[in-house]
Amino acid sequence: MALTFLMRLRLPGEWYPAARPAAQFFHWDGQVNMAVATALALTGGALLRRRPLPALVLLLAASVVGTIPLGVAEIPLPQFLAAEVAVFFIAIGRPRATGVAAVGMSLAVLGGYLAVRLLCGWPIAASSEAAVALTTVIAWLLGNSVGESREHAEELRARAATQAVTDERLRIARELHDMVAHSIGVIALQAGAARRVIDTQPERARDALGEIETAGRETLSGLRRMLGALRSPEQRRPARPGPLEPAPPEPEPLEPGHLEPGFGLADVDRLAATTTQAGVRVDVRRLGEPRPLPPEIDVSAYRIVQEAVTNVVRHAGTTSCRVSIDYRDDEVRIEVLDDGRGGDTGGGYGLIGMRERVGVLHGTFAAGPRPEGGFRVEARLPVPAGVR
Repeated sequence: MALTFLMRLRLPGEWYPAARPAAQFFHWDGQVNMAVATALALTGGALLRRRPLPALVLLLAASVVGTIPLGVAEIPLPQFLAAEVAVFFIAIGRPRATGVAAVGMSLAVLGGYLAVRLLCGWPIAASSEAAVALTTVIAWLLGNSVGESREHAEELRARAATQAVTDERLRIARELHDMVAHSIGVIALQAGAARRVIDTQPERARDALGEIETAGRETLSGLRRMLGALRSPEQRRPARPGPLEPAPPEPEPLEPGHLEPGFGLADVDRLAATTTQAGVRVDVRRLGEPRPLPPEIDVSAYRIVQEAVTNVVRHAGTTSCRVSIDYRDDEVRIEVLDDGRGGDTGGGYGLIGMRERVGVLHGTFAAGPRPEGGFRVEARLPVPAGVR
């Protein structure tokens, strides 16, 4: 309204015929109209965030009241600019129905103003008012587009958060499966051997029971570490601050791989020795030049070997298998072969977990029966260029 007042109030002799305001613009009633319009516009702007449609009604009323003392044939764009801005922000932050109602109310006011002038026999400027209506629709379209973009971005963020939770749960499930399944398989083999020789060879039975105890303790220790890592964010979370205390910083998120117990390809020999003592001989063969690997690759490679050997122990029905670890320039190739029944994995999640681990590292995985008998598991894990 102040802009309109300054645009219309010019020095004598500078008026253009089309820009000359009505005589009442300079009288007390015209000044009162401008003051009322200004008050309505300020009140509508203050209410726009909390009550958008009532605020728009006030802004539309301000545009009409502020136009009356101008003596023009239409509501000019400067008078309607506040209403268009309100339509834009309503379309951004409110439901689509509210935005449609806002733009409909604005167009109705523009059309109603022309209709009243026609009924009174006064001239109208339909083309100019059509331009104002067009800019109002454009403001709504822009606001609606921005609102949809924000909704889409929020949906993507929510989907990414859900996917991150799902990935974390799958990773924890893989860790639990790989760690517990192998230990239970070794314990089952040792318990069976101890049961068969407990009467004839008590020393061997005692050794087998010792291996069972060791495997049980290691599994329990790994489970405690994993549960401790899962609970640590809650334990580190400080108490809720008082009303006058500053909010504490958010705890740091769990880094990828934090739940891993820390095994790697260097532990494959110990895995082979434990499995061999349980009754299934594991021959480990290393090719190429062993070198340090990134933790995520090292741990995943070990878990793949562990799960493949566990499948041999539990399902292959054989007494031996061979593990090959080939350190190549751009990848690490893992192969586990056995000459057992082939293909019978018990319908569990071992192969699924191995395939997921390899997929996360953008590698390739293959598993299936061998033509000559037995089963073969192969995984190729790419190594980043900086580690080669």
